[in-house]
Amino acid sequence: MTTQTTLTSERLVLTPAAPGDFDDLTALWSNEDFTRHIMGRALGPEEVWFRLLRDIGHWTALGHGNWSIRLRGDGAYVGSVGVLNYHRELTPALDAPELGWGVAPAFQGMGYAAEAVAAALAWTEAAGMARTVCMIAPENLASLKLAARVGFRAYDVTTYKDRRVQLFERAAT
Repeated sequence: MTTQTTLTSERLVLTPAAPGDFDDLTALWSNEDFTRHIMGRALGPEEVWFRLLRDIGHWTALGHGNWSIRLRGDGAYVGSVGVLNYHRELTPALDAPELGWGVAPAFQGMGYAAEAVAAALAWTEAAGMARTVCMIAPENLASLKLAARVGFRAYDVTTYKDRRVQLFERAAT
């Protein structure tokens, strides 16, 4: 198991999810432009708090989890990226660490998601993870494009929580 790690890139600092992220996460998850491809609905503070506790516990139990993405200069909250194992109820089961990411609408289209995903993928490779997977809604064109750009390839289509999703995999380079 690895330890909680802070990652940095040219413009970003990625820190493991922490209680101090709650207000930023609540603002993010209440934004329907952000949640439409993930949950299909906005989340309230109680649901966000439970997600945050899950993310903190993920780090404790597995040594990896969600990082909060912030700008290096002013610390503005950009979104999150993570290496996950949520035991999702879907067929086929995700059989490798899952990479997930999301960037607040105000920061989309600026390359921050690509920069954060690249940092997370470098971390997975340094941690010895030979393969990662991700799950993307077919209408989420920006994430589909990013996944292809960083080397993910489609391997299946399935349904998760009554929504159609595409499954992708990426071998370490």
